[in-house]
Amino acid sequence: MAVLPSSVAFLLLVSFSLTVNIANSQSFIGVNYGQVADNLPPPSATAKLLQSTSIQKVRLYGSDPAIIKALANTGIGIVIGTINVDIPALASDPSFAKNWINTNVLPFYPASKIILINVGNEVMTSGDQNLMNKLLPAMQNVQNALNDVSLGGEIKVSTIHSMGVLKQSEPPSSGRFDPSYEDLMKGLLGFNNATASPFAINPYPYFAYRSDTRPETLAFCLFQPNAGRVDGNTRIKYINMFDAQVDAVYSAPSSVGFKSVEIVVAETGWPYKGDDNEVGPSIENAKAYNGNLIAHLRSMAGTPLIPGKAVDTYLFALYDEDLKPGPGSERSFGLFKPDLTVAYDVGLSKSSQSPTTPKTLASPSPKSKKTAAWCVPKSGVSDAQLQDNLNYACGRGIDCGPIKPGGACFEPNTIASHAAYAMNLFYQTSDKNPLNCDFSQSATLSSNNPSKFPQNTLP
Repeated sequence: MAVLPSSVAFLLLVSFSLTVNIANSQSFIGVNYGQVADNLPPPSATAKLLQSTSIQKVRLYGSDPAIIKALANTGIGIVIGTINVDIPALASDPSFAKNWINTNVLPFYPASKIILINVGNEVMTSGDQNLMNKLLPAMQNVQNALNDVSLGGEIKVSTIHSMGVLKQSEPPSSGRFDPSYEDLMKGLLGFNNATASPFAINPYPYFAYRSDTRPETLAFCLFQPNAGRVDGNTRIKYINMFDAQVDAVYSAPSSVGFKSVEIVVAETGWPYKGDDNEVGPSIENAKAYNGNLIAHLRSMAGTPLIPGKAVDTYLFALYDEDLKPGPGSERSFGLFKPDLTVAYDVGLSKSSQSPTTPKTLASPSPKSKKTAAWCVPKSGVSDAQLQDNLNYACGRGIDCGPIKPGGACFEPNTIASHAAYAMNLFYQTSDKNPLNCDFSQSATLSSNNPSKFPQNTLP
C-alpha cells in the first residue's frame, strides 16, 4: 500500500482541523443528571467534574436549586423540568406558572445558564388522559410566564417523549405517530414550531436489541461494522440503530406538516451491568455504544435525513441511581462513579482530547515512529469481515478515493489491503479514539505502519 500522497495528506489535515474545532465546543453533547440515589457527590463537586469534560449541557428531571446554583458561571447549559403532577395546576392557573418561574428561574438566571424548561416527562405515553390533554395548556402558560419577564426568547419550553409515541418506526422514512396521539401531537408540534423549541425524544437502541438479540442487531446498535439495513422507500442504507431511530422520529413530524421542528435526543444510553437474566448490559457494550455515539456526533455527519450536523444529544446518565426500582440495569447507566472517577472511559475528559499532530496523521516522522499507532486488521480475519469493515469505514464519510481503481493506494488490489487503509483512515480521523479501532473485535492498534507491509500480508 502506498504512503498517502500530499494532496490526500492535505485533506486529512483540513479534516483534522475541523475535528479539533468541533471538539473544542461540542455544544451538542449533554448528560442527564438523575437524583434517585442516596450516594451522589455534592453539586459543587459535580460542577467541577463537568467542567473537566466536553459535556456542555445538563438535563435535570426537576429544578433542584442547589444544582442550579452550583452550575452558575460555568457556561454549562441547564435544562430544568416540571414534574408531571404539576401539569394540571400549570394548565389551569397562569399564576401557578408565574410562581414556578419566579421560584425556579429568576433567582438563578442568567448566572446559571438555564436554556430549556421541560414540562413533564413522557406524558403522552403515561396512560393518563387528563395529563395528556392538559400538557399543551401547561406549556403555553409556562411560555407566557417567561414572556412576562422578558425571557421568552432566551429560555425555550418543551416536553419529553418516549419512542412509544410512534406507531411505526421501520423503515425510518415511514415513521408515524400512533393515531391515538396524533391530534395532541399536532398541537404540541405547533407549539414547538411557533416558539422554535425542540421536539425531544428518548431513543434507546439498547431496548431495541433486547427485543432482537441476534449478533448482527447488536453490531447495528453499537455502531460496529454490519451489513446495514436498507430503507425500502428511500433506498438509504442505515448502518446504525441510532440514526434509524432519530430519522424515524424526524419522519413523524414531517408527515403531519412540521418538517422544520428541531429534533433533540433527550435520553440515550446503555447499561454497563444488569441482572444475570438480562441480555445486553456489559461494560464492553456500554463503552462501545456511548463511545461510538460520541464519535459519531463529533464527526458532524448527522443522520441520512438530518445531514451535516450533530443532533443535540443528552447521554443517560451522569451517575448511577442506586434507589431506582426494577432490574439491575436500571441502576447501572452511569458514566461516572460517586467518587467522580469514570465508570468506563468514552473520551469525554478534556485531557483525553489533546490534538494529534498533523505530521502523525499524514506520515509519522522518524522520531515519532516508535510511539505512533495505526489501526490494522487482526491476523486471520475473514474476507467477509474485512469487506464489512471496508463498507462501514467508507460509509462514515472518510475519503476512500485512493483505494478505488486509479487511486494512489489501489494496489495491491486486495480486500485485506483496502480494508486496512480504510480502517486506519477512519481511526486516524476520529480523534484516534481506540473505540474507533474495534470493528467487532477484528482490528488492533499497531506501531507498525501498514503502508510498509509486504503485498497481501498483514501483521
